[in-house]
Amino acid sequence: MTGDQLEAILKTAGAKGDKDGWHLLPDGTALTLHVAHDGASMTVSRIDAVRQDGELVYVRNPKRELFVVVRSDIFAIALEGEVSAGKVARRAGFG
Repeated sequence: MTGDQLEAILKTAGAKGDKDGWHLLPDGTALTLHVAHDGASMTVSRIDAVRQDGELVYVRNPKRELFVVVRSDIFAIALEGEVSAGKVARRAGFG
C-alpha cells in the first residue's frame, strides 16, 4: 500500500489529525489492517488511531496497545461502522 492510498482510506473513514500526527477515527468506527510479509500474514483489528512515519505505520487500539508495521506490507484495510457519519452501523440481529 502506498502513502497516498492509506491517506485516501483514512479520509474516507473520516479520520481527523491531532497535534501528535495521529489520525483518530470517529467514535463508533474502527479499522482492521491485513498485513503480510514473506508468506506470513497477520490481522490487527479494532484500530482507532493511525500514524505514518516514512515507511512505518503505527496503529493503536482502544486498549492503547501499539502495533508497528511496514506500510508496503499492508494489503487490505477493512472499515467498521458507518464511515461517512461516524455512527455505528447496526448489524442484523445485534441491536
